[in-house]
Amino acid sequence: MAKAGKPHLNLVFIGHVDHGKSTTVGRLLFDSGAIDEQTMKKLKEKAQELGKAGFEFAFVMDGLKEERERGVTIDLAHKEFMTDKYYFTIIDAPGHKDFIKNMITGTSQADAAVLVVSGNASDGVQAQTKEHVFLARTLGVQQIIIAVNKMDMVKYDEKRFNEVKDQVAALLKSVGYKPDQVPFIPIASFPGDNVAKKSANLSWFKGGTLLETINALKEPEKPVDLPLRMPIQDVYNITGIGVVPVGRVETGKMKVGQKVIATPGREGKGVPGEVKTIEMHHEQMQEAEPGDNVGINVRGFGKKDVARGDVIGPADNAPTVASEFSAQIVVLNHPSVITVGYTPVFHIHTAQIACQFAELVKKINPATGEVLAEKPDFIKTGDVAIVKLKPVQPLVIETQKNFPQLARFAVRDSGQTVAAGMCIDLVKKQ
Repeated sequence: MAKAGKPHLNLVFIGHVDHGKSTTVGRLLFDSGAIDEQTMKKLKEKAQELGKAGFEFAFVMDGLKEERERGVTIDLAHKEFMTDKYYFTIIDAPGHKDFIKNMITGTSQADAAVLVVSGNASDGVQAQTKEHVFLARTLGVQQIIIAVNKMDMVKYDEKRFNEVKDQVAALLKSVGYKPDQVPFIPIASFPGDNVAKKSANLSWFKGGTLLETINALKEPEKPVDLPLRMPIQDVYNITGIGVVPVGRVETGKMKVGQKVIATPGREGKGVPGEVKTIEMHHEQMQEAEPGDNVGINVRGFGKKDVARGDVIGPADNAPTVASEFSAQIVVLNHPSVITVGYTPVFHIHTAQIACQFAELVKKINPATGEVLAEKPDFIKTGDVAIVKLKPVQPLVIETQKNFPQLARFAVRDSGQTVAAGMCIDLVKKQ
């Protein structure tokens, strides 16, 4: 839901660990008035006390004590701020290799990304920078902004900015972004040049500040033209009304009187029905669109027919139940290796279903997308691969091409996220 009537955007900050991401976010929030002087003063004192003078902006995002002592971002921190146009939630994604899993769960919900790259002579494009850009692309982040940071350390040199710009442009192109549609902005976050305020130090730069550029992002299109898909989060039994499935419309529109079907449903064959009422925030509505969290009453849905993880769609375009599917995955954090036969739990929209690794098709270089090995014996942490998967019970999943909203998933095992990915192909259950 939009706050104060403004559209909402999730913005993720990505980039190498030492390139100044947290400082950039802190500076942006402070200079745009999202954090007050008082809080900033406290953080500054804390930074000096810990012998980390100059880290105060980073501390805005780094809430955890151990992070402050290590000076490294560990977990995802969420902060909100408003511009005249949007209401933003900032996801500060960690840069460290071992924290990429957070970056994945963070980025998968991001509408746009800001990649922070250091302009300092010894930094530039790093292996991590490449990986982050590849992951942003793999996880479907459409819009990206490049902030070339630490311009103060190269005396605000335009030539250096252009060098970094060319390097990053080549990288963006290699993973499928169009560099000529990507804004590049020189900034110096610590002194505050061109983050939220223009700077005489960068008078050669004719574009906007980072804040202006973020404000100029395109509002993500609501996928209203796709067929309806509403994964069920919960099912309530309400006296006098009956069965009320609750969930968020991901694509398409749902209208009162519409003929729908929930798949797989209890028997795995789909449960047909007709939408009688749609309610959002205790108000009756005639229709619901993407992003709306609604409770609906459907004529034809019995008490035991539908459950969490089922997906509601139009009667003439039922959500796809897959007997097997192919996916591109990134292994984030597995204690040993993944081989054929491994059967962890997949979290796909609201469903949680065990799927078996039926085939390891090929291993891919995450920085370039080239094939490293056909039919590898195993895959391990850090690998990107194409795999074939078999759900152990009926499961609704759609391809990235048709319904990106229902194609992405996380793989969990014994309390941790071991992999994430997206469905690229599937075999329909007969």
